[in-house]
Amino acid sequence: MKNNGTIPPELNVATDELIRNLVSSKPLADYARAREQMHSDPQAHALLERLSGLQTDIRRKQAGGAVTQEDLKNLRAAQADVQSNGAIIAYAVSQQEAVSFLREINREISELLGMDFASLARQRTC
Repeated sequence: MKNNGTIPPELNVATDELIRNLVSSKPLADYARAREQMHSDPQAHALLERLSGLQTDIRRKQAGGAVTQEDLKNLRAAQADVQSNGAIIAYAVSQQEAVSFLREINREISELLGMDFASLARQRTC
Protein backbone atom coordinates (compact mmCIF):
# COMPACT_ATOMS: atom_id res chain seq x y z
CA MET A 1 0.00 0.00 0.00
CA LYS A 2 1.38 3.42 -0.92
CA ASN A 3 1.14 6.37 1.39
CA ASN A 4 -0.72 9.15 -0.41
CA GLY A 5 0.12 11.66 2.30
CA THR A 6 -3.10 11.28 4.27
CA ILE A 7 -2.51 7.89 5.88
CA PRO A 8 -0.21 7.81 8.89
CA PRO A 9 2.90 5.66 8.27
CA GLU A 10 1.99 3.39 11.21
CA LEU A 11 -1.35 2.59 9.59
CA ASN A 12 0.40 1.85 6.30
CA VAL A 13 2.73 -0.59 8.07
CA ALA A 14 -0.16 -2.25 9.91
CA THR A 15 -2.18 -2.49 6.69
CA ASP A 16 0.72 -4.04 4.80
CA GLU A 17 1.22 -6.56 7.59
CA LEU A 18 -2.48 -7.42 7.64
CA ILE A 19 -2.42 -7.98 3.87
CA ARG A 20 0.65 -10.23 4.11
CA ASN A 21 -0.94 -12.22 6.93
CA LEU A 22 -4.24 -12.59 5.08
CA VAL A 23 -2.58 -13.72 1.86
CA SER A 24 -0.47 -16.29 3.71
CA SER A 25 -3.35 -17.54 5.88
CA LYS A 26 -4.40 -21.16 5.39
CA PRO A 27 -7.89 -20.39 4.03
CA LEU A 28 -6.61 -17.93 1.41
CA ALA A 29 -3.57 -20.05 0.53
CA ASP A 30 -5.84 -23.10 0.13
CA TYR A 31 -8.18 -21.05 -2.06
CA ALA A 32 -5.34 -19.82 -4.28
CA ARG A 33 -3.99 -23.35 -4.64
CA ALA A 34 -7.45 -24.83 -5.44
CA ARG A 35 -8.14 -22.02 -7.91
CA GLU A 36 -4.87 -22.68 -9.71
CA GLN A 37 -5.52 -26.43 -9.78
CA MET A 38 -9.01 -25.93 -11.15
CA HIS A 39 -7.82 -23.52 -13.84
CA SER A 40 -5.03 -25.87 -14.87
CA ASP A 41 -7.33 -28.92 -15.02
CA PRO A 42 -8.44 -29.33 -18.66
CA GLN A 43 -11.42 -31.49 -17.68
CA ALA A 44 -12.68 -28.95 -15.13
CA HIS A 45 -12.23 -26.17 -17.65
CA ALA A 46 -14.12 -28.12 -20.33
CA LEU A 47 -16.97 -28.93 -17.91
CA LEU A 48 -17.35 -25.29 -16.87
CA GLU A 49 -17.25 -24.11 -20.48
CA ARG A 50 -19.89 -26.68 -21.44
CA LEU A 51 -22.14 -25.66 -18.55
CA SER A 52 -21.72 -21.97 -19.34
CA GLY A 53 -22.54 -22.57 -23.01
CA LEU A 54 -25.65 -24.57 -22.16
CA GLN A 55 -26.82 -21.90 -19.70
CA THR A 56 -26.34 -19.19 -22.32
CA ASP A 57 -28.19 -21.26 -24.91
CA ILE A 58 -31.11 -21.91 -22.56
CA ARG A 59 -31.38 -18.23 -21.59
CA ARG A 60 -31.52 -17.34 -25.28
CA LYS A 61 -34.15 -20.00 -25.94
CA GLN A 62 -36.20 -18.93 -22.91
CA ALA A 63 -36.65 -15.50 -24.44
CA GLY A 64 -38.37 -17.16 -27.41
CA GLY A 65 -40.12 -19.85 -25.37
CA ALA A 66 -38.19 -22.57 -27.19
CA VAL A 67 -36.57 -24.51 -24.32
CA THR A 68 -37.02 -28.25 -24.78
CA GLN A 69 -36.92 -31.10 -22.31
CA GLU A 70 -33.73 -32.24 -24.05
CA ASP A 71 -32.17 -28.84 -23.32
CA LEU A 72 -33.03 -29.19 -19.63
CA LYS A 73 -31.77 -32.78 -19.56
CA ASN A 74 -28.45 -31.66 -21.04
CA LEU A 75 -28.22 -28.80 -18.54
CA ARG A 76 -28.87 -31.11 -15.57
CA ALA A 77 -26.27 -33.58 -16.85
CA ALA A 78 -23.70 -30.80 -17.21
CA GLN A 79 -24.49 -29.52 -13.72
CA ALA A 80 -24.05 -33.03 -12.30
CA ASP A 81 -20.71 -33.40 -14.08
CA VAL A 82 -19.50 -30.06 -12.71
CA GLN A 83 -20.68 -30.93 -9.20
CA SER A 84 -18.79 -34.23 -9.26
CA ASN A 85 -15.44 -32.90 -10.52
CA GLY A 86 -12.82 -33.01 -7.75
CA ALA A 87 -10.98 -29.86 -8.80
CA ILE A 88 -14.20 -27.85 -9.01
CA ILE A 89 -15.42 -29.20 -5.66
CA ALA A 90 -12.10 -28.35 -3.98
CA TYR A 91 -12.26 -24.86 -5.44
CA ALA A 92 -15.86 -24.27 -4.30
CA VAL A 93 -15.15 -25.55 -0.79
CA SER A 94 -11.98 -23.49 -0.44
CA GLN A 95 -13.80 -20.43 -1.75
CA GLN A 96 -16.51 -20.78 0.89
CA GLU A 97 -13.88 -21.24 3.61
CA ALA A 98 -11.98 -18.16 2.42
CA VAL A 99 -15.18 -16.08 2.39
CA SER A 100 -16.06 -17.26 5.91
CA PHE A 101 -12.54 -16.45 7.09
CA LEU A 102 -12.67 -12.95 5.60
CA ARG A 103 -16.09 -12.32 7.12
CA GLU A 104 -14.67 -13.27 10.52
CA ILE A 105 -11.71 -10.93 9.99
CA ASN A 106 -14.15 -8.17 9.01
CA ARG A 107 -16.20 -8.81 12.18
CA GLU A 108 -13.09 -8.59 14.36
CA ILE A 109 -11.85 -5.38 12.71
CA SER A 110 -15.35 -3.91 12.84
CA GLU A 111 -15.57 -4.63 16.58
CA LEU A 112 -12.21 -2.95 17.15
CA LEU A 113 -13.23 0.10 15.10
CA GLY A 114 -16.79 0.24 16.37
CA MET A 115 -18.14 0.38 12.79
CA ASP A 116 -18.60 -1.90 9.79
CA PHE A 117 -15.11 -2.05 8.31
CA ALA A 118 -16.21 -3.58 4.96
CA SER A 119 -18.75 -0.79 4.41
CA LEU A 120 -16.13 1.80 5.22
CA ALA A 121 -13.66 0.20 2.80
CA ARG A 122 -16.31 0.02 0.04
CA GLN A 123 -17.12 3.72 0.45
CA ARG A 124 -13.45 4.65 0.14
CA THR A 125 -12.71 2.52 -2.94
CA CYS A 126 -15.90 2.72 -5.03
